[in-house]
Amino acid sequence: MWALCKKELSQFFSSLSGYIAIAVFLLVNGLVLFVFENNVLDFGYATLDRFFELAPWILLLLIPAITMRSFAEEFRTGTWEVLRTQPLTDWQIIGGKFAGAFLVVAIALCPTFLYSCIVHALAADQGLDWGATIGSYLGLYLLAAVFTVIGIWCSSMTANTIVAFLLAALSTAAFYYGFHAISLLPTLPAGLDYWIEWMGIDFHYRSISRGLIVSTDLIYVTSICFLFFLFTNRNLRKR
Repeated sequence: MWALCKKELSQFFSSLSGYIAIAVFLLVNGLVLFVFENNVLDFGYATLDRFFELAPWILLLLIPAITMRSFAEEFRTGTWEVLRTQPLTDWQIIGGKFAGAFLVVAIALCPTFLYSCIVHALAADQGLDWGATIGSYLGLYLLAAVFTVIGIWCSSMTANTIVAFLLAALSTAAFYYGFHAISLLPTLPAGLDYWIEWMGIDFHYRSISRGLIVSTDLIYVTSICFLFFLFTNRNLRKR
């Protein structure tokens, strides 16, 4: 499984497009955080709220771009049949694909820790709330894990990488914001709006980002990941 993970990593970083995707992710976040209107310098106090609000929306495009080739490319080129002959179970193959894609996302997020150091250094008196910042990063990595497993699932449904990208982008957007949007409908019975919003990833991301590590949030993320692992395994068994 580790060999498959390393293969995924090498494939992504063997082309210039991989580096460009990560560079664009960092550039956009940096511009919004330090250059564009309402940047961190305009707030007058040390905060990374803008970054943690924007990053999930950029990941909605970055992660599908990373995962779209995971299985779709294998199906298109016929290497899936070769991979099936290896002494690996479907679960190990899925795990290797997931680990490789998630490590790419983790690598893309690592340089953003520099933003924290810069904002902390720029603070005149009181620096960053490191507890909340660490909680926000934990939430971002858990969010990335959910987006990654959804992207892997979408890639397992088609041999077309563009279709896999579009499916993943739409699916992750629906899971991230769709439930929240539905919960805002005025026709919902009292109390139901809370539970509908609870079903969305955004609810739990915001909860963890406040520095509150609640077991229900961790159980939710773990359950969603396991569910999409099952869905992916089911797709592979049909091949």
